[in-house]
Amino acid sequence: MAKGLPSRSENYSEWYNELVKRADLADNSDVRGCMIIKPYGFAIWEKMQRALDDMFKETGHSNAYFPLFIPKSYLSKEASHVEGFAKECAVITHYRLKNDENGNGVVVDPEAKLEEELIVRPTSETAIWSTYKKWVQSYRDLPILLNQWANVVRWEMRTRIFLRTAEFLWQEGHTAHATRDEAIEETARMLDIYAKFAEEWMAVPVVKGRKTANERFAGAEDTLCIEALMQDGKALQAGTSHFLGQNFAKAFDVKFQSKEGSLEYVWGTSWGVSTRLMGALIMAHSDDQGLVLPPKLAPIHVVIVPIYKGDEQLEQIRQIITPLLNDLKAAGLSIKFDDDDQARPGWKFAEYEMKGVPVRVAVGMRDLEQGLLEIARRDTLSKEQRPLEGSAQYIIDLMDEIQSSMHKKALNFREENTTKVNSWDDFTSQIEKGGFISAHWDGTPETEDKIKELTKATIRCIPFDGDASQGKCILTGKPSERRVLFAKAY
Repeated sequence: MAKGLPSRSENYSEWYNELVKRADLADNSDVRGCMIIKPYGFAIWEKMQRALDDMFKETGHSNAYFPLFIPKSYLSKEASHVEGFAKECAVITHYRLKNDENGNGVVVDPEAKLEEELIVRPTSETAIWSTYKKWVQSYRDLPILLNQWANVVRWEMRTRIFLRTAEFLWQEGHTAHATRDEAIEETARMLDIYAKFAEEWMAVPVVKGRKTANERFAGAEDTLCIEALMQDGKALQAGTSHFLGQNFAKAFDVKFQSKEGSLEYVWGTSWGVSTRLMGALIMAHSDDQGLVLPPKLAPIHVVIVPIYKGDEQLEQIRQIITPLLNDLKAAGLSIKFDDDDQARPGWKFAEYEMKGVPVRVAVGMRDLEQGLLEIARRDTLSKEQRPLEGSAQYIIDLMDEIQSSMHKKALNFREENTTKVNSWDDFTSQIEKGGFISAHWDGTPETEDKIKELTKATIRCIPFDGDASQGKCILTGKPSERRVLFAKAY
């Protein structure tokens, strides 16, 4: 185990917090509950952004930007929306500071009170739908397919880097449509994009499903989600897509003239993922040696560590290894040749393990004399001697193998930790062990609340591909139309 890194089995929470810092991903800010994303961590987020942004644009969406500040009156227009976010809102009441007359630094100028308080963006539905009222008059103005990359503030009391912070980065899509069917189709399409990204880029298997009314986004008619299972047996909501119906259009009076000449309210959607995906990436794959990254999101794909004595040997190694470097770069891989003479090879090996670099190549003069390289995989911690000749293609192919292997390992873990239960006793016993539980529920919010109160477990989703057989609710014994997915969650 890496020095100073707790094991997952002993203290999962401490392991996570320490790993975030030791892998150089992020740090706590002096502002309570906020985080500083460091360059290595931000490089991973940038790769996530780039992949998602390409997928959004392939489906016809364009990026825009809306203000950070939202007039308080906007949030009052959609009752369920403001109720859902009221307790998390940061409120700006003044616009100026002044020097304290007693010499104690600066104080808020009481004369600089805003006429209307401003809310620091917790989400942008209200600001965007207020704008859509200006943009939409006719069916010819629809659909509007916008996405925004931004920061948002939700004043959380209990925070953890990436998973739950007062300020975080995300993207939020906001679309407007002429028909209900178009909006519903958009909601499903974007959920599919999130699922594809999680599975194919993050190597994290997810369950697609529908949120219950209790768990639905404030102001939405329907919320779809992807749920992932972390190594400690807790669920993580990895992305949501909301069918807003005409709720926000009615709140902000956004109407359009249809082809038939009638005046109708617009149909809307919103959808988003955040830097919480960074937390999912860490917790789904990493081990007691540190971070484990899927190649598609790794800032560095291959690190080459020369083992040498003196500048002459280093130069010999560099000359021999340069064609390999060039071939790997030509294949689109990010390569680091670590010739830093201030650190020993063993220290470097541990450091790159901690940072999750998918492949490490060690090469010394004795190896080169035999035409060999030592190639180590981060995901399995296995290493082998390989001929220098042909090693470029071997490493290139290894990227796909690692990506696939990581997804398969995570999928196997989820399957091994998903359990069907039919009784309350079995449910309460299993929920303490963790994992997903497939169980019957009578469909009422009251029962859902009671189960949460008694066990801290929530209905993560009603899976699209779940067991639709009828049964009896685990708590009340009343009829149940289908099984739903329970878990304790982040």
